Amino acid sequence: MKTAARPAAGTVPRRTTRPRADALRNRERIVTAARDMFVEFGPDVPLDEVARRAGVGNATLYRNFPDRAALIHEVVLSVTSRTTERAEEAMAEEADPFAALCRFVHAAADERIGALCPMLSGNFDRDHPELLAERRRFEEAVEGLVARAMSAGRLRTDIAVGDVLVGLSQLIRPLPGIACQGIDRFAHRHLQLFLDGLEAPARSVLPGTAATLEVLRRRS
Repeated sequence: MKTAARPAAGTVPRRTTRPRADALRNRERIVTAARDMFVEFGPDVPLDEVARRAGVGNATLYRNFPDRAALIHEVVLSVTSRTTERAEEAMAEEADPFAALCRFVHAAADERIGALCPMLSGNFDRDHPELLAERRRFEEAVEGLVARAMSAGRLRTDIAVGDVLVGLSQLIRPLPGIACQGIDRFAHRHLQLFLDGLEAPARSVLPGTAATLEVLRRRS
């Protein structure tokens, strides 16, 4: 009969520490608050305002994210990952390729994909390997949705993935000014109007050229 190994005398068994559940909740609340405020006010919003909306103290925010760049990194990673999951779910569960694209666009709005736009010129490492890997996964998922819908004859052929992403991002970001408070309630309505314009057969001739991912990646 084998006996369990005992730690040597005088030694203390090693324990692996895990973040407490409340600490994980606080971190998630900070990321969610920052995501929403970046959409509304841009990435330069005061961090104490982020902490206030998240319902935590400044010390808690800085314990999780020592500076603005660290918080932006986490928001970009979170939004990109969650939006990719929505794209993969739509592709797997919708038989109609255009319905899958529509489902993704509305889901991406709910994930606040517009939070990514103000950060493209932000002061953080956009080429961090973790972010690059997640961006590739996201782009591949959206390219797959667009390619399927186009191959099925359900999506107009004079557009590209970038057109979908630019239109989506522009329509879900609130306009500046106090008169636009509460404009989020119109987002899905206007997104559907946009999607109707993407459906084949095309009802107009678009000016300019299609926005590809390569065009979007160019930096001024």
